[in-house]
Amino acid sequence: MSRPEAVVVVHPSRQALADAAAARLVVALVDALAARGVAHVSMTGGSMGSEIVRSLAAEPARAAVDWSRVHVWWGDERYLPAGDPDRNDTQNDDAGLSTLGLDPANVHRVPGPDASGSAEEAAQGYAATLRASGGGAFDVMILGVGPDGHIASLFPHHPAAATSGAVAVAVHDSPKPPPDRVSLTRECLERSRAVWFLVSGADKADAVQRGVGGAPFETTPAAHVHGEEATLWLLDPDAASGLG
Repeated sequence: MSRPEAVVVVHPSRQALADAAAARLVVALVDALAARGVAHVSMTGGSMGSEIVRSLAAEPARAAVDWSRVHVWWGDERYLPAGDPDRNDTQNDDAGLSTLGLDPANVHRVPGPDASGSAEEAAQGYAATLRASGGGAFDVMILGVGPDGHIASLFPHHPAAATSGAVAVAVHDSPKPPPDRVSLTRECLERSRAVWFLVSGADKADAVQRGVGGAPFETTPAAHVHGEEATLWLLDPDAASGLG
């Protein structure tokens, strides 16, 4: 069965984008909990990843969510020790993730070098946790997009981006520091009911244009991840400026 076409939504400002995405996430989580009794959401790093968490923490409607039944994951993580300020989960924690009322056992963090022997071991451990937690089908997969068109830690022309037959992969020699990372694979990212690309800034406009336009995977991984039920490009005007 073919997946539905992507939908582009442009919000009037970066703050409006973060606030609207947070409100949209509340509704998605309430619906998932009503339908299945549990919800799985994958968060993203970067400035917009923290912005949506900040908006979510300030959203009054968040009280409608039974956060104790929400599982939180990350599409990728920098292979750094727990609590390192450059880790995606640390940045999300600082933005207010820890104030939502999540069960700590349901916040699934990628092991760093303090808890694993290598990025490969961390990827295997993260994949095993995902399988054991029934998180093989995410309700919402939130992804940022880099100026080069990368998503998670799947970079253009990088051999790790083409990994198949696996849930997670170790990424070495990343074009962005730090060089060692762990990422969900394209196949795993697509096991999501909804994929949301959350993008702000003029420096992302070209990548957005290529992503929405369906550029080759080798040059623009963002163009080739789609949700089973919905794919949304949630943008501010600067990020959308390259679209017709």
